[in-house]
This record gives sequence, C-alpha cells and structure tokens, in this order.
Amino acid sequence: MVEQEKWQWQEPGTTWKGAGLYHITLTIPNRQPLLGSLIIPDNDPSKAYVKRTALGNALVDCLLNISSYHPEVQILHFCLMPDHLHAVLYVRRTMPKGIRMVVRGFWQGAKKLGRAYSVASSIAPNTIRENYQEDKLKNYQEGMLRYYQGGVRNLKEETAQLEAVSASLCKQMDKEAYYQLEPVFTEIPFIRSMGHNTQLPNTIRYIDMNPQRLATKRLKPGYFRVQKDIMIGKRSYDGVGNTTLLMAEHFETVHVRRVMVEEANHGNDEPLRNYMNSCILAARKGVIMVSPFISPYEKQVMLVMLREKLPFIYLSDNGFRDYYKPTDALFDACASGRILILSPWTYDASKRHISRVDCVALNAMAEEICNKEPVR
Repeated sequence: MVEQEKWQWQEPGTTWKGAGLYHITLTIPNRQPLLGSLIIPDNDPSKAYVKRTALGNALVDCLLNISSYHPEVQILHFCLMPDHLHAVLYVRRTMPKGIRMVVRGFWQGAKKLGRAYSVASSIAPNTIRENYQEDKLKNYQEGMLRYYQGGVRNLKEETAQLEAVSASLCKQMDKEAYYQLEPVFTEIPFIRSMGHNTQLPNTIRYIDMNPQRLATKRLKPGYFRVQKDIMIGKRSYDGVGNTTLLMAEHFETVHVRRVMVEEANHGNDEPLRNYMNSCILAARKGVIMVSPFISPYEKQVMLVMLREKLPFIYLSDNGFRDYYKPTDALFDACASGRILILSPWTYDASKRHISRVDCVALNAMAEEICNKEPVR
C-alpha cells in the first residue's frame, strides 16, 4: 500500500526532488524485441502476455533494485514489453539529488546489462573481437550466459556479480573498445511527472493494457498501419483505421456552434440538446459523422457513438508519430473498424495545444469531406 501522505506535485521546470509519482519509459531505440516475446493464447488479445528473455529478466531486476540504493523510491508498478519497459515510481520524501539522477543511475545499470548482452550474444563488432582475445571472449560469454540463466537470484548479489564481470571486461579490453560495445539502451528513459492523483489509475491501466494493445495490432495490422496520402477531394491526409468508411453514401459534420452554447448558458439548452440528439440519431441510421470533436459537447457526442459502437471519422490536429496507436477511448473502435482517424499534417512532437486556426481549419475540412463526390 502507498503510504498516506500529501504528495507535493512538481511543477514543470523544478528539480523534481520532492515526493510524487513519476512514470518512466525505457526503450530500445531500434525497437528490437530483445526483452521478450509476445504470446497470444488462442489468438485472444485479452490473454496476451510477454515471455521475458534473459535480458528482460535482468532489466526487471535492475529496476527493482532501485530501492536498494534509494530507499525513498518505491516501484509501484511496471510492465515489460518486447522492446520497452514502463514503470511507475513513487518518491516517498524529498531526495538530495532528484528523480532525474535516480533514473540516470538506473539507465547506467541498464547500459551495463546491454554491453554484457552484446558480448554474451556474440554481437560485438569485429573490431572489438580483434582487441579482445577469442579465448577470453568465449570464457566471458559462457560466464554471462550462466549469469543470465539464473544461478543467483539475490538482487544485491546479482548486481555485484554484474559489476564484477563488467569491470573485468573493461579491464581486459581497453576502455575505448569496451565503450564501443553496443549498450542496447542508448537513450535515457523518458520521465513524466504525474501531476495529480487521478493520473495513477489511468497510467496503471495504460501500462497493463500494453500487451493486449500490441496483440490487437498484430492480429489486425491493417487498421493500425499509418496510411499515407489518402486523397479526399483535393486534399491529402494520413490516416489510421478503416478507410472503407470513406465509401459511405451519407456524411454529416458534428459541429456545435457558439450560438447554441451561448443560448444554453442563458437557460435555453433546447437547441443544443436537439442538435446533439440529431447527431446520434443520424449515426444510428448509418450516416458517417465527421468532426475533430473539439468542444466538450462534441466530445459527448463522440463518447455516445463509441458506447453504441457507431462508426465515425475523427480529424486530428496532429499527425502520426512512429509506432502510433490510438488512445484508450479510440483503440477498441479502431480494432473493430468503426473509426478512421485522419490528419492533414505531419507529426509535430512539440505540439501541445490546438490553436483556434487549427480548429477553424479542421471544421472546414470536415465540411469538405461531407461534401465530397461519392466514391464509386
């Protein structure tokens, strides 16, 4: 159980030394599935799980060992995937150096594991092999394989053993050759401060759903692959989801006008209520609703369509990054072919908030899609 105390949530730009919750993600940049393999019993995504490799087991041990060095840090939750690791850390009290230094120390340990894996798996570059005698390399590989296969399971002993073999390897090779070994985990983990306590259950659910989402994407790759240059009228979009929705006969926009909201704020909510109801009634009759779903009222319409499993087209204000997957609310609809997500723009990692210009442009695009020539 998490100790009951008042968490001092960290503001952006602080040193993150205080108590709080942090979500960290460590990824293998080239996305090699070195940490485990996804198992999907009976082709049922809800049963999916990750069978860890030796490197995956060692990385989890390294994560759980954080508390040995930093007693104020508790590992609340984690999920190992074939190519990345999610974890939620709870910092119980103010630390002398902050969470960034804790995570950097974990990363350094992970890189040692990566270099040991490089040697144990015989994937060291040829230049390193030339600098490191073959008999010593073979002995080291055999020792690391025994380590990975789990002779010792005490975390402190494992850490000491890893430190010893890493130091031995560094000593027997010259340092330049040692640091040329592939560390596997070449990018520092991403750290996100969780700003309020409602984020904790949502984050844990997101982490736990990772195997199921990956299984769903593998079983239905067509609906999750980013499709480029989808021409609608004279405009090009990138898209994720079911493009056959564009072949429907009837489309309508979902666009709550400001005048409806103003009337509702002055006590007359009938026009707004009737309009929102009309959107759902049209969707139930097979009309494909199209919108960026920006306002809270438009989002309510979308939530009803999701709940009733009605198809629709969603216009996004940002493009699709590598390994994109829809958010929780949209993921199941995408897997079932009930949604098409479109964006006219490339992905911008720095984008945080939608602008008024974007809102106007996306609503205009929704009108364009609804008024396009039918696909024959």
